[in-house]
Amino acid sequence: MDGGRRRLLRGAALMPLAVGAVTAATAATAATAATADVPDLPEVPAGRSPAQLAGDEAYWAAVAAQYDLGDEVVMLDNGYWGAMARPVLQAYTQATAEVNRGNAWFGRVAFPQRMREVQRQLAGFLGVGEDEVVLTRGATEALQALIGGYNRLRPGDQVLYADIDYDSTITAMRWLRARRGVEPVAIALPEPCGHAQVLETYAQALQRNPRLKLMLLTQVNHRNGMLLPVAEIAAMARARGVDVIVDAAHAIGQVETRIDALGADFAGINLHKWIGAPVGVGAMYVRRGRVADIDPYMGDPDRGIASRVHTGTANFAAFLALPAALAFHQRIGTAAKRARLLRLRDHWRDAVRALPGLQLLGPDEPRLSSAIASFRLSGQVTLEQNIGVARRLLEEHGVFTVHRDGLAHGACVRVTPGIFTAPAQMDRLVAGLRRLAGAA
Repeated sequence: MDGGRRRLLRGAALMPLAVGAVTAATAATAATAATADVPDLPEVPAGRSPAQLAGDEAYWAAVAAQYDLGDEVVMLDNGYWGAMARPVLQAYTQATAEVNRGNAWFGRVAFPQRMREVQRQLAGFLGVGEDEVVLTRGATEALQALIGGYNRLRPGDQVLYADIDYDSTITAMRWLRARRGVEPVAIALPEPCGHAQVLETYAQALQRNPRLKLMLLTQVNHRNGMLLPVAEIAAMARARGVDVIVDAAHAIGQVETRIDALGADFAGINLHKWIGAPVGVGAMYVRRGRVADIDPYMGDPDRGIASRVHTGTANFAAFLALPAALAFHQRIGTAAKRARLLRLRDHWRDAVRALPGLQLLGPDEPRLSSAIASFRLSGQVTLEQNIGVARRLLEEHGVFTVHRDGLAHGACVRVTPGIFTAPAQMDRLVAGLRRLAGAA
């Protein structure tokens, strides 16, 4: 054996010790980076309830100062993804440099241990076991893997989805006809819709379709922002032997949610929306004891929940910045975020509620409400018309919103503030809506 090969083999034998030392050091560095700048955020004043804090403009201005945001438009499409706060961006930048410097060695040797620590922190945040959650590139990836992999369906069974569900999940539920030989059943939520009507709509669907085996529930939908009473609906489904997959993409970080309290054994989670992680970070939840009911992804060897989704080569740095996003989020708290977002939502809705040429969508009940809300100009229900409304808001008033399609009663325009949005920006929207509705 030549000297070069002996040196190579000797280095390989020593690698576990060296890697352990380096990984521990880099993990400590990452943990420090994840929390280093968070103390710059003001402490929540003692004794202040979330509702009281929601109106503290000085506090929320300090929160907004943690974000490096452009001023080209009034950004009211924060439901697409959440901007990273400065500490998260710094952690992401540092992790990107580290990944780039370490290259394949980092990806194959150092990253797996770091990833386990990230996953441990996420499980703790969600209140679930480490074996019940796996990181994905987003909620869509997780939900498609859950829907497509759910293996308890037999030909002739029924699966249920609603018009408020996400487009990609509706497509997956329909695809189950070809994949599993089942009958997809679609329902539409009334408009407007209150708590009792929501429950009655799902109760009737369960009663009318006795062959139902699987139901999709979107906790906060991306069309009109309704916060579905998932636990109550899931209880009705469970009493009839129907499993539930929850789309929690818009709920985690915006609504106080204990995954295990939803009454569903499967969920798709997004972490780059209301948690504020880098784009491309989500998770899949499968309750302990149910993983066998989801097929391993496309014939992968069975390795527990990790084999139920196959992400491939992910953005290592995005995952490594998740602890920084969780730390920043927890410094503010979900309850405070929700109260602030609802205050901003009510700010614009209350100001235009009486306009005769405007139809507000989504519920008025606080328990069914979220940051997301939608509207349409009276009688304008086509996709083309609502694209035009969103374009006019942008071009004439500098307010960026987004059209949404898919509701049974017609297309709409969605408005989504963020925790860094100021009331004055909502007033720009109000002024634009008054002009569009012919009131100014």
